[in-house]
Amino acid sequence: MPAPATLTTPGYHHRGLDELFRLARVDPLQPECTSFFFVRHGETDGNHARIFQSADQPLNARGLAQAEAASEALKGERLERIVASTMARAWVTAEIVGRPHTLAPEPEEGLRERWFGDLVGTPSHDHDWRHDPPNGETLATFVARSRAGIAKALDHAGTKRSTLVAHGGILYVLGPALGIDLETRHLANGTPLLFERAGAGWRARCIADTGGASDNVS
Repeated sequence: MPAPATLTTPGYHHRGLDELFRLARVDPLQPECTSFFFVRHGETDGNHARIFQSADQPLNARGLAQAEAASEALKGERLERIVASTMARAWVTAEIVGRPHTLAPEPEEGLRERWFGDLVGTPSHDHDWRHDPPNGETLATFVARSRAGIAKALDHAGTKRSTLVAHGGILYVLGPALGIDLETRHLANGTPLLFERAGAGWRARCIADTGGASDNVS
């Protein structure tokens, strides 16, 4: 594991993330909007066990409760559009978040978690993001695909305020691409985040604490 001083973003503990952050910063995001929300999906049994997950991994009971808590926290906010990863855990979270606003999620394949190929079902706690998984996505491909998915989700919003529902890996790309150093609490499952312009840059803050576990892959 790199020494903490080499990690560009506090609270991120997986090995190799400094290289992911470097790649994400090469082509900074410049969305036209002035604010948007982001919600990482609720917890799954795969998160709890710290294993690489399949695309159809469902939310567990705690994850469903986190999604409901995020929905309640965002109930009084102006949500006009929800764009979600099509992986089951993010899609169901998005449906729950959108329910009070009578919003159905719009699918965006670019918001899916990095595909770990042959590593699915194996332990993820000691993963090095620089190592390309057999029959999975390379790091460079994942960062480029995620960045394009985020940009598409935000730039197609027009005047509508968007909410993105996706994964921990997408947050790993989003923060550095906006020039933000996210904190451990921002990574927690089911935590609704508000991203806002701050002068020439961006800032992020938690809307609520849903009690999610943090910093586990996908």
